[in-house]
Amino acid sequence: MLDTLTRRESNETDASADERTSANETPSTSLKIPSDGAEPVYLEPENIRRIIEILPHRYPFLLLDRVTEHIQGKKISGYKNVTLNEPFFQGHFPGDPIMPGVLQLEALAQLGAILMLQTEPARGKMMVFAGMDKVRFRRMVVPGDKLEMECILTKFRFPIGKSTCKAYVDGEVVVEGELMFSIVDRAK
Repeated sequence: MLDTLTRRESNETDASADERTSANETPSTSLKIPSDGAEPVYLEPENIRRIIEILPHRYPFLLLDRVTEHIQGKKISGYKNVTLNEPFFQGHFPGDPIMPGVLQLEALAQLGAILMLQTEPARGKMMVFAGMDKVRFRRMVVPGDKLEMECILTKFRFPIGKSTCKAYVDGEVVVEGELMFSIVDRAK
């Protein structure tokens, strides 16, 4: 995907930069993310076809619909539209459907995997959980919610990475925590 990279100046004010910033977000140029002094590299948003090229997950366990912002090696944002048709709602809980917290974390992990797997030397590999810290669930996620997520890479020393992740519904934090990942080879 390196051919789709574009460099943007920090004083950019075009419409696409405005689209990345909603009323509840700060502009990506003012994010407090690790900086090596280099200009951020923005990747094109990922649609579902591109997501399934990167991730090994498939229905019913693919929990990411779209990547909306991607600053290579630093930050990624995306969402999952939560519908009543999700298979986990059949048993969690009939008549009172709630998205399981572990699946909310899995959705964040899948988003974080896109972030990590688009860096060298992780391309073509797979990510697995290595740990979770400071995880807190703030409110329930139910059918009809749009689970908006973001992950900020805080540490990376191949093959281990750590991200601070949050998910929101209607601008309100529903889950947050630090997720640790290990990059492994895919099975042949």
